[in-house]
Amino acid sequence: MFKNFTYWAVLPALLIVLSSACSLSYRKAQKSGIEQPRGNYDLSKGRISRNVLENYLSRSVTMAEFATGEGFYTDGPYPYKEDDIRMLKNTGAKFIGRSVYSWGSEQRFNDPSFWNKAADLIARMHAFDKEMIFQACIFEIITLKVNEVAVPAWVFKEFGLAAEKRNFDYAAMLNKEGKLVDHWSKGSSVPDISRLETRMWVYFLARNYLDIGVEAIHFGQVELIGMEDYKTGFSSWWSVLSRIRKYALAHARRGTVLCDAHVPHGGIEKDGKLLLDFHSFPLRPKAIVSEPQQTELRLDYMDVIYRKSKGGISPSGWKCESLPYLVEFDNYGISRQPGDPGQEWFVWGYDEISWYALQPEAYRNQWLRYAWNWVREQDPNGFVQMPGSRVVTGVPAEKGRRYRANTNSPHCPLGYGQEKVIKEIWEGRK
Repeated sequence: MFKNFTYWAVLPALLIVLSSACSLSYRKAQKSGIEQPRGNYDLSKGRISRNVLENYLSRSVTMAEFATGEGFYTDGPYPYKEDDIRMLKNTGAKFIGRSVYSWGSEQRFNDPSFWNKAADLIARMHAFDKEMIFQACIFEIITLKVNEVAVPAWVFKEFGLAAEKRNFDYAAMLNKEGKLVDHWSKGSSVPDISRLETRMWVYFLARNYLDIGVEAIHFGQVELIGMEDYKTGFSSWWSVLSRIRKYALAHARRGTVLCDAHVPHGGIEKDGKLLLDFHSFPLRPKAIVSEPQQTELRLDYMDVIYRKSKGGISPSGWKCESLPYLVEFDNYGISRQPGDPGQEWFVWGYDEISWYALQPEAYRNQWLRYAWNWVREQDPNGFVQMPGSRVVTGVPAEKGRRYRANTNSPHCPLGYGQEKVIKEIWEGRK
């Protein structure tokens, strides 16, 4: 009867100690103001469940060039990055969109510092939250600068070619009939994925990104790059993504890479199988002509993706009637008629993020809540990717070249003030 007397005698004291420790840990978490988001964020062996995918998409934020290092920015100076780190921790962001890339200026990829600086910041963030996904971008652009980038031996090996000492060849990536050549400017074109050199280039970039801790890659406008590939059911895209996924399975952080792209026709599928892990597209706000500067979202406007994301069997093997997708505030510049509501591709004459940045703070807050709720109500497959950091055009010079969602403070005097709203939306306080 008294065999366990010692155990029962010390149990109350043990419980008090454990309770005190838990209380101390809780108070520390409360004091820091940072709480890890609850939910399942597990992925491995090239597979992600729909539930986990949606958990990530529901805490997705555009942080253009966040992981790109000093000296390599496409969109100009990026001050106050330490406050971005604080903001991401505070809001509980899990999917960090467009975090590292270069639009053109491909000579940067020759510099080890480009890769090392990005790797260091990603590792720093993973030390805080190992489940964060960082997304890189491989866009629909090549310039003559690709001629300065050496082709590694492992690229030749992957494509069954004899290794040789040479650089990538800009001309060999162009469409043979001249489609979209010099599309962006002289010596700046859309690459053709049906060309072997383009597939080698895409694989080269993707593998390098995976090696620095990236777990998602946005492939830009896949249909532009697939200008010829559509004739064969996008066989070249299927081939190169298969190679990238195979490499990720053995070498990515969790053996998985999430591939997405802008899909104006709802996605790419073949024999019931989907090419991408999720889809993405611009929000496409429509100007309300009777209400200056105000906009709304519509199901029947332009080429919106709402209720149009194709279904099938995902790369992870699960079936869906409609693949989950993100909609984001796109950037592409300013029109020749800023303020004019009658330009479909421009929101009151601006790209989407610039229009948004130009609004009063109260309307920005209101519109973000509206957009989140509207998308979730109209199409439960869709999620708004929150605006965190993105280049803007036509805003007052003193606000810098980037929209920043940060709470405005001495630590980020360029902040537009949507951090609190983003956190509230993600926590269900809509």
